[in-house]
Amino acid sequence: MTSELFIDVHPKKISIALTEDKRLMEYQEESQEASFQVGNVYLAKVKKLMPGLNSCFVNVGYEKDAFLHYLDLGPQFNSYAKYMKRLMSDRKNLPPQDKITPQPECPKDGSIQHVLQQGQEVLVQIVKEPISTKGPRLTCELSFAGRFLVLMPFQDKVNVSAKIKNQKERARLKQVIESIKPDNCGVIVRTVAEGKKASELDNEMKILTQRWTDTLVRAQKAKEMPTLVYEESSRAVGMLRDLFNPTYEGIYVNDMNVFQEVRNYVSLIAPERTDCVKMYKGNLPIFDNFDITRQIKSGFGTTVTYKGGAYLIIEHTEALHVIDVNSGNRTKKEDTQEVNALEVNLGAADEIARQLRLRDMGGIIVVDFIDMKNAESKQALYERMTENMKKDRARHNILPLTKFGLMQITRQRVRPVMDVKVEEVCPTCHGTGNIKSSLLFTKVLEGKIQMIQNRLGIKSFTLHVHPYVYAYICQGICSLKMKWQWRYGLGVKIIPSQKLGMLQYEFYDNHGHEMDVKEEIEIR
Repeated sequence: MTSELFIDVHPKKISIALTEDKRLMEYQEESQEASFQVGNVYLAKVKKLMPGLNSCFVNVGYEKDAFLHYLDLGPQFNSYAKYMKRLMSDRKNLPPQDKITPQPECPKDGSIQHVLQQGQEVLVQIVKEPISTKGPRLTCELSFAGRFLVLMPFQDKVNVSAKIKNQKERARLKQVIESIKPDNCGVIVRTVAEGKKASELDNEMKILTQRWTDTLVRAQKAKEMPTLVYEESSRAVGMLRDLFNPTYEGIYVNDMNVFQEVRNYVSLIAPERTDCVKMYKGNLPIFDNFDITRQIKSGFGTTVTYKGGAYLIIEHTEALHVIDVNSGNRTKKEDTQEVNALEVNLGAADEIARQLRLRDMGGIIVVDFIDMKNAESKQALYERMTENMKKDRARHNILPLTKFGLMQITRQRVRPVMDVKVEEVCPTCHGTGNIKSSLLFTKVLEGKIQMIQNRLGIKSFTLHVHPYVYAYICQGICSLKMKWQWRYGLGVKIIPSQKLGMLQYEFYDNHGHEMDVKEEIEIR
């Protein structure tokens, strides 16, 4: 199986796509302006205690106050609170953490009003991004994740991933970490640390320890609340860390700055794979060139088709996600209804497992499969779904089919579901119902080019149009494209873009920023 990553960087957003054997399997898209990311640490104040919920609300700068439950304070919160008090009382000298005497653990049945006060300063970490009408979810059990290790301040245990089965290797890793970890800090050894040298682990431990120290220094010097004191990483690297696998054939990036960030990150965690990071320099948009745009358009939306003419109906609600399996126009007269139903359901299981990863659907998912009578068929479907979901990194749980033919799945949710709009606003009338003659479209484009050069004084730019329009502009020896370049100079470049509607167009300057040249009447 060939796996590749593609990173598409724009001034306002960044997208990352994972393909397996050229088939889109995972897709993430984030705004460059978004500031609330899982893993970020804030110095903030407790805004309101809620004894009835045994929780509190914390102001981290989001429009909705963030939620912090008593159990998310962690057993070592007393030690944490004592250190924070010393830290905030002395704004110049950083108190050594190894000198803090460990305090008694917080009882599991305790009350939040006995350990926190309104207005108290706390270091909190985001564990779940804002979803729908809810604010971020927080924890005081801070963690700093690397490729091999996770450092957890104020704890003192070393835990080795359960996926490492070799007992000798587990004992070796635990012994190595015990000898290099800072005092009053716990460590989780990740699965990929299996077989790694002590020097590699020690190098990453120093990096994580320095991140924690830098976080404390920023918190100590903070002059206003709330303050972001630790950012997980850049958008591209943060998204890449969740998806990275040393077996990738290639990682393609279309922006030089992000390319350097990704290359530096890969050289740090997997030096032998640095050469797989490649700079994309093609004229076509990166997703168009690698057939990702088409797969995004076909993979999202309410109706998703898969092999044999069958299709899924996917609906999102506040409480859960509902998926309905339909056989469509698929018929096989020579087989029984049970055999046909099983074949459609098995194909649906393959596509549903892909859709859960692709859309990052979390929470409760209910799937309505085509009814089957045989217990063997139901068991085969359950086993197929379980096998498909093994590739999913998110924590999940799958229940066998109920007597109503429903399968219930729960999947970890840490960010809003990826909802890509595949329906396009009418590019001709923009919803007004009145259109201009399509014969005049090329005249409109030429008028825009003339305005950009004469009024704005920009001589070099790129025009993105629908592939069909591009083909029309470029047809013939003496094409419109050639005429425009003769008339306005070779700085006029025209690129086909699959994401655009038939009569849509976009102008970009040399820095990749979109130029707003649409008339007011067009966007009304």
